[in-house]
Amino acid sequence: MSDKEFPIEDIKNKIKNILLEPEIRFCGLIDSAGELIVGDMKAGIIPLENDAKRRQMYQELAHRVANRQGFDSNLGRVKYSASRRENVVMMSFPIGRYIVLVIAEPHVNIDRLGWKIIDTLGQQWSEFQGL
Repeated sequence: MSDKEFPIEDIKNKIKNILLEPEIRFCGLIDSAGELIVGDMKAGIIPLENDAKRRQMYQELAHRVANRQGFDSNLGRVKYSASRRENVVMMSFPIGRYIVLVIAEPHVNIDRLGWKIIDTLGQQWSEFQGL
């Protein structure tokens, strides 16, 4: 999928909708180089990491997502990945050379939130992810 085909404006609106969920702290679109394209913290949320640490986190996420693609032919594409930490839940939703990163409060039900986000991202996302 080329950048011209990728619906950045549409994703911006979907990110705004995801941020309306009460348990979401952050939602953003990350490219394959680990750069934040669009997204931010929910209003009133204080980041747990400084700017440099967040950039490092985005880069490491992009690297992990790229490494997982080596297993796609046998195991299927990743619909989302989640990790529950003591202070947050981090979820990534890969699409082409991009990733939607969601950071939520630690008490969330990961699967319920994951499918809700996939639903918010919509049919277009589902088609790319083979749902």
